[in-house]
Formats: sequence, structure tokens, C-alpha cells
Amino acid sequence: MEETILFVEIFQPFAQYRNPFTFYYAQTYPLPPKSTIIGMLQNACNDWYGNNQEKGWDSLKVSIHGGFESIFWNYQNLIKGETKFNENMQLVNQRLPLYAEGLTSQRSPVSQQELFNGHLFIFLKNESDFIKRLADVLERPNKILYLGRSEDIAFIRKVKEVESKEISVEGDIKLTYPTYILLEGFPLKNKKYPVYSIPLSVNFKNNGQRVRHKAEITKNTVREAEFRTVIYTGYDYSVILDENSGPIKVDEIMMIEDKTIRIYNPYGWL
Repeated sequence: MEETILFVEIFQPFAQYRNPFTFYYAQTYPLPPKSTIIGMLQNACNDWYGNNQEKGWDSLKVSIHGGFESIFWNYQNLIKGETKFNENMQLVNQRLPLYAEGLTSQRSPVSQQELFNGHLFIFLKNESDFIKRLADVLERPNKILYLGRSEDIAFIRKVKEVESKEISVEGDIKLTYPTYILLEGFPLKNKKYPVYSIPLSVNFKNNGQRVRHKAEITKNTVREAEFRTVIYTGYDYSVILDENSGPIKVDEIMMIEDKTIRIYNPYGWL
């Protein structure tokens, strides 16, 4: 079946896409990872664990562009460790051992990195029927959508199907907005970009089988995440390709306000 590309423009006043590899402070990824975007879409479809449209979710390709106006630090009081409440919703295990002798669950102040005023341009590629179902729920959402934490509200500004033109490039190419590019196999010459390990998918499983409902989640449920290494291109960067690589394919998409988005194929599709 023919593939279709859906363009989704999102505005976010605040966001925090937690980097799980930071411990003493909560760093945010500069753009939402693919797994975070899929989580928002599954929430919009009332399909939180990806069972109703399993094949569609697994084959969905995502390209993420845009950025935020500023970054700031927020000092928050977070609970570290497992929490347990009684019937009166009172915390009862503040003094119970955590992980090892001498460690207890507790509230601790943590510095959290947050993003302010985000303008995101997201492209979704899959079979036409699946993309049309996503377009329907995003054009007329039946709930408030969020991207990241539950308080990180996502305002959908535009949803439309777009066409791409495949071209070949070599040398260097200036990108319109910051984006993620898969590092493995990408013929990159200039090595000056930040590198992140981002989650592409997250699945919850019991004995190797996908969880179908929240009620199935127990302490023995396994959370499986697939991570891939990407470069983050940032603002005002030109991607310089290895001169020995030869031309590579780029999907060129006309955007709003006569701007053009270029997506390295396949490296720009997560």
C-alpha cells in the first residue's frame, strides 16, 4: 500500500522530555523522542499500549523538527523510590528500606531542566489508511493532549497531508530547523554535533507478552525500551557529508510560509 506523510504543527508553552541517563539532575532532550510522540498519538487514539493498531504503530516513521525559545532550571521536590499509600491516601513507607540497607524512600529537591515556548514540526509516515486515522483524531481530539509530562499540554495548530520530492545531495546541506538524525551509518564529516541516546519505542510486557490494559501492570511487568543514537543538529548548522560517500537521498517537503523541510532518507526518519 502507498505511504503517506502527515504534517503536524504543535505549540508547547512548557515541556520536559526527561533524559533517563541523567541522575543527579533531570536533563531534558532538546526535542521530543519518537517514543514520546507515539505516546501522545496513542493517547489521542485511546490505544495507550498500542494493541488496537499494533502493526501501524510498529511501522510508523517519525521525523522531528523545530525547537524552543529558551531553557530554564526548575527546582522541584520529587519522591525518590517506591511509594505506598494506605486507604486514607497517606504515605506509609517513608522509612522503609530502599534498594539496600540504610536507603529509604524520601522526598528530595532536584534541579529539573525545562523548555519554554516550543514550535514543533512533526512528520509521520506510514500506510495511507493508518495516517488518515491519525489525521482524524488530531484534527478533532476528544481530550486535551500532552507531549511529555501530563502537564506539558500540546496545542495542535495544523494537521495536513503533504507530498515529498526525493532529491540527491552531496557535500553539505543547511537544514531549516534543528532535527534528530540517526548516527549509525550516516556519512557525517563534521563531528561537532551533540549526541543523544533517545527511546524510539517503549513496550510493557508480562512474560514476554504485551500488556493490553493498565490493569495488567504489576510489579513484575517489564518495561522494554529501544534506544538509538542520534545527532542533534541545533540551529544554524550545515550538515557536511563525507566527500567519499557520494550522493545520498533527501525527502524535500514544502512547508508553510514557503519554507522547505529536508529529511535525510532513511537517517532522518526515526
